[in-house]
Amino acid sequence: MAEISFDDFAKVDIRVGTVVRAEPFPEARKPAIKLWVDFGPEIGERKTSAQITAHYDPETLVGRQVMAVVNFPPRQIGPFMSDVLVLGVPDDGSDIVLLSPDRAVPDGGRMH
Repeated sequence: MAEISFDDFAKVDIRVGTVVRAEPFPEARKPAIKLWVDFGPEIGERKTSAQITAHYDPETLVGRQVMAVVNFPPRQIGPFMSDVLVLGVPDDGSDIVLLSPDRAVPDGGRMH
């Protein structure tokens, strides 16, 4: 594993936001869900898609807080433009489990 400096880590802007809208993404090559996430007044609402259909349905994601990298450049995913990267880790079957704070915190808070 390659080491990075703290300055390198500090360049990655990871924030908490609340999912305000979620929809199926049938046009994606792999099953995915489109997410619109509110990161508070400083950053606002951003959108992304995530391959999280094994554990999540669009209806259950609205209101959930998630962690995301907010300073990547936008990326085209099929017909959808993704503005952020929502973070997760694989379970023992390689399906993604979202990262989120263990209690409610203000949207836009930066990870330390």
